[in-house]
Amino acid sequence: MKADSIIFDLDGTLWDSRKAVAESWTSVIRETPGVDGEVTEEDLTKTMGLLIEEIGKILFGDLEEEKRTALMDACVRHENDWVAEVGGVLYPDLEEVLRELSEQFRLFIVSNCQDGYIEAFFAAHGLERFFEDYENPGRTGLPKGDNIRLIVERNGLKAPVYVGDTEGDRKAARQAGVPFIWAAYGFGEPEEWDAKIDRVGELVDRVSTY
Repeated sequence: MKADSIIFDLDGTLWDSRKAVAESWTSVIRETPGVDGEVTEEDLTKTMGLLIEEIGKILFGDLEEEKRTALMDACVRHENDWVAEVGGVLYPDLEEVLRELSEQFRLFIVSNCQDGYIEAFFAAHGLERFFEDYENPGRTGLPKGDNIRLIVERNGLKAPVYVGDTEGDRKAARQAGVPFIWAAYGFGEPEEWDAKIDRVGELVDRVSTY
């Protein structure tokens, strides 16, 4: 059956927002008593694809859980506002590729992010018009595999594919029973994949094989 839809991961698949996120988190840290240092783009690279709670443990593991949770909550709140304002780095020709894909496939986003982050992506770059629906654990409390299934069921998709860049994305796609296309230009290296793209523009040809 030919694919009828594409579900995208966000970070490492559609854009790179590390600079803006690092800036926003560092500004929160500098205003938080008892917390020193900064968050760098390299720090974020090591945590790509993880849930917010997991990222907090990696970056701020020396803090007590209550203080770490409060810090992460403050970071993501400021992050949403800052990212919506300054945006990130879109991968080459993304808008043109999404326009072409949307003429043939229904498009969606499922990301392991906080509530409001996908909306910040839309606000910064005006790409919401290409996507029918989106989901994240910040809104549902569900892991990525379940959120992929939720998008599939909610929108009556018959032959979706999932495009992501990490091993976590691969596992989520497998859990949801959806073919996985690896965005090899992103941040991760999954154990296996059903198809591979080295730039987002290759999706037009790759997806047509499903």
